[in-house]
Amino acid sequence: MNSKMAGGADRARALALFVVVVEQGSFSAAGRVLDLSPSAVSRAIDRIEARLGVRLLLRSTRALSLTAEGQAYLQSARRILADLDDAEHQIADQGAPRGRLRISAALSHGRLCVVPLLGEFAALYPHILIDIALTDTLVNVAAGQADVAIRFGPLADSMLTARKLGETGRVIVASPDHLAAHGTPQMPEDLHRFNCLNFNFRRAEPVWPFRRDGRDFALSVKGSIEANNGETLGQLAAGGVGIARVGSFSVAAEIASGQLVPILESFNPGDVEQIHAVFVGGASIPARVRAFVDFLAARLR
Repeated sequence: MNSKMAGGADRARALALFVVVVEQGSFSAAGRVLDLSPSAVSRAIDRIEARLGVRLLLRSTRALSLTAEGQAYLQSARRILADLDDAEHQIADQGAPRGRLRISAALSHGRLCVVPLLGEFAALYPHILIDIALTDTLVNVAAGQADVAIRFGPLADSMLTARKLGETGRVIVASPDHLAAHGTPQMPEDLHRFNCLNFNFRRAEPVWPFRRDGRDFALSVKGSIEANNGETLGQLAAGGVGIARVGSFSVAAEIASGQLVPILESFNPGDVEQIHAVFVGGASIPARVRAFVDFLAARLR
């Protein structure tokens, strides 16, 4: 092996060692995983820092913490190692996507729209291990917490790649029984005498947007229950508890079955939320990530 090849192999091993140290949280724990002494692990980190000329880890008697340079190095290390792993798997398996695919999706959208598609995807790509987490907490894709995350609404500026999967509108719904008992609102202002179920996200006050005669306006509403996802609010509305304004996808089944009825549609401002898949892009996107994003874009659109 020539010196250039040997140097590349040493750097790959250094990247892998650094990732293990960060994930394990200490030199001793990393040493147990790597079958090295804590001092050998510490010296290896010292050599990496000396070569780069920067401090990557801050050591204390209790824990290790990443510097800003260490965080950037960790992201690059994970991406490079994933690309190496993916390249080897593709060659070994004639290019078939494989490996663990970590997916993060919002609770309602994930359960209603993404999970029902996973069986088909698994059948198409039997060498991919699907690892999905449903949460309304934003995960850090750039830091390696997920390979693909599905996001709603405007995207923050970042180095991530985004692929549009579709969009969803908003609809105000109530059950037929609730409307029979309390009447049907004919104007947005009629909602003041109804129990309006709301999201519990932080904001100045709960308001619903409307449009009348080409002009947009917001109306303050009040209700007895708040929740963090549209599926829950839709279920409550279908149970006759009150009126909800939620994403159309979260109540599509209930509207189709007649459990919920859209109301005040002539005042709907037509606001939509775009849905994107976000992932680490670049020249070498892992085949499993590309396959999943292409699959979602085809099915969800």
